[in-house]
Amino acid sequence: MSITKMPADRYGDYNLGEFGTPCLISNNDDGKKLISNDPVINDSFAVFMMHLRRIIARDRRSIYIGGKRLTANINWLRDHIHEMKGFKHWEYDIKSYLDFMIKNQHESGFFYEITCIGDNFHTKTVDPPLVKFLPEENLALVKIELEADIEYLVVDGAVMVYQATGDEQWIKSVLPNLEKGIDYITSDPKRWDEAHGLVKRPFTIDTWDFLPNQAGGDRRIYDDTPMSIMHGDNTGVYKAMTQLAWLNDHFGNREKANEWRSRAAKLLENLNKYCWNGNFYTHQLHLNHDGLDDKEDKRLSLSNTYALTRGTLTNEQGAAVIESYLKQGRELGVLYEWCAIYPPYETFNMHKAGTYINGGSAPFLAGELAKGAFRYGYEKYGYEILKRLQAMHRKYRELGFLYNPETGADLSGGPNGWGAAAVLDAIDNGFAGIEDADVLMNKINLSPRFVLDDATEKRYYTGYDVSDVLVELEYKKQGNKIIYALTSPAKEVNCHILLPENTSPASVNLDGEQIEYKVSKIRNSTYVDFKVQKGKFVFEIEVC
Repeated sequence: MSITKMPADRYGDYNLGEFGTPCLISNNDDGKKLISNDPVINDSFAVFMMHLRRIIARDRRSIYIGGKRLTANINWLRDHIHEMKGFKHWEYDIKSYLDFMIKNQHESGFFYEITCIGDNFHTKTVDPPLVKFLPEENLALVKIELEADIEYLVVDGAVMVYQATGDEQWIKSVLPNLEKGIDYITSDPKRWDEAHGLVKRPFTIDTWDFLPNQAGGDRRIYDDTPMSIMHGDNTGVYKAMTQLAWLNDHFGNREKANEWRSRAAKLLENLNKYCWNGNFYTHQLHLNHDGLDDKEDKRLSLSNTYALTRGTLTNEQGAAVIESYLKQGRELGVLYEWCAIYPPYETFNMHKAGTYINGGSAPFLAGELAKGAFRYGYEKYGYEILKRLQAMHRKYRELGFLYNPETGADLSGGPNGWGAAAVLDAIDNGFAGIEDADVLMNKINLSPRFVLDDATEKRYYTGYDVSDVLVELEYKKQGNKIIYALTSPAKEVNCHILLPENTSPASVNLDGEQIEYKVSKIRNSTYVDFKVQKGKFVFEIEVC
């Protein structure tokens, strides 16, 4: 049953460039107000999403090893995995690069994070075994010793590959590698602080890879290297542990799943004990040094936005993090709200305050913040962030990696696809509210927030092209009725439907029959909750 039609007067690309997965077609897209023939200037929300897909696609690379092609979205594995939040929907070779890096895991448990030419600069920044040469290919694999995030990111990437492909044989084959990686990061003396029961790293800016007083050409850890506990490494490891528990449950390994849940719970207890400051996670807890100043517990750093979706925060904590960003924006201005770290250090290594990651404004942070806002009862704020990012794209004709928060100048410094993927994921997972709660969309958590804008009709598509999995969500607002139609392969759909502000449900009909439902509140937001045991249905909510 189709409940929407394409608006006849809507501006768009003649060759339907807006279409793809994911995409959103709406009857109030601002692009229909034709200002110019330039589609970048006239980007409707659908065209904005098209450009996000194109930004990510520009980062696609081929790496040739042993006569085979590996497909990577940037040869840095962390960038590849961050961008997977976007390209998992349309990429057909989603697995090869991650599989190669997992299969090249070092015997101690760590993963390499860069594939580069054999004489590349990065091969000289660490020592074997952190650099592994592939002489027949004139290539090398490198792990930056200062980093402490790649092991948990590999788990996240592997779960995304499994969800998109349904390749059970593959995920079972790499599960021991994934577990070994988390065992490594939570036991190796250079990675694990036994006294606090938390992951540690050298004193860097959040998850980055340089120290205040060590040359960039040296990424090694020494006996006297200043070490700290950074919250983002630990929220990431916590999420990885819960994912490993989910995988083990999935395959009937109950005892192992319970072990991972127990370890995750203890890690979270320690994280909140030592790093939560009442408003957000303190940037760094210093272990063998005093840092650069006395502002560490006032320093709001980018991994707090990742914490919003890693399962470590209560509703109260999530609200406190979001309020901290709102306050920063009110006091300092819009771009400061998205600073990778604020207040920045006067100087960190060669980076002065407001430059690069030492205070640059990051769309990838904004995308994660928007996704968290949708989750913690700040839905209007989440949608506002997305529209502001759309306006940035329109203004700069791009969505860059970092911006100067004072001038708005493009600071560059990393792959634009990282930010574009975070924003696209916030639209897909937050605004459209379609979350794969199992594999191949067999189970969906459905929480659309389409009532946030003035549109009366929307059509949204998402899924996994590699597996021919398509999800279509149609929406119509008609008087005091909200109508959704979902077509998907799901066998179970958990519906959590946002109502318009200051309304309550009078009735819920599923395929024409009145059903029972529950009402839940998150802050001032009202949701209607019910479960459907099929993937194709129409439901209608009457509000009063």
